[in-house]
Amino acid sequence: MTAPSLTTAGSLRILKIHEVLEMTSLSRATHFAKLNVNSSSYDPDYPKPIKLGARSVGYVEQEVIEWLQARMEARS
Repeated sequence: MTAPSLTTAGSLRILKIHEVLEMTSLSRATHFAKLNVNSSSYDPDYPKPIKLGARSVGYVEQEVIEWLQARMEARS
């Protein structure tokens, strides 16, 4: 998975956690387990959060979409 370039910043969209959970249909617990390297559910390809402020993170929409597309391709 590659990071979006700065030249495409016009189409770059940052999602909050509730939007990611809605898109992926994952529970909050599963979401955080996929990010936790000590979890049996850890997924190194799962979209990583980006820090937006002292107490705020977001997720790059395109990375979430690419992760979902990879899951769909893996089922065939």
